[in-house]
Amino acid sequence: MRTNGGRLRVERGELEEMIEAATVDCYNESEQATGWLTMLEEHLALPFETTVLGVRVVVKKLDLDPRDNIVAICVRGRAKQAVPLLELPLPRPAPHGASWIEAYRRFCGDR
Repeated sequence: MRTNGGRLRVERGELEEMIEAATVDCYNESEQATGWLTMLEEHLALPFETTVLGVRVVVKKLDLDPRDNIVAICVRGRAKQAVPLLELPLPRPAPHGASWIEAYRRFCGDR
């Protein structure tokens, strides 16, 4: 795994295996979203710090929004904001399990 401009570089074969693991036995988009959320919750080390729009935040948990998009729940002091996981910048070093975020991004077509 290498970094490239704040994104992780994960081998294509590894990403494909992760996509298969997250979506196996899923029959629709809602089930796929739940499968991804489950795998991310199992593998991604939370909480972790990152920077969103120049502000340091703590990613406390992941959730699904009403459209079944995965969002990172970011906290700074008493403020809380849901940030789409596809748009969340990863810190350096990336948290353990961040390769699952890259697999999700690939699955969603965000390359």
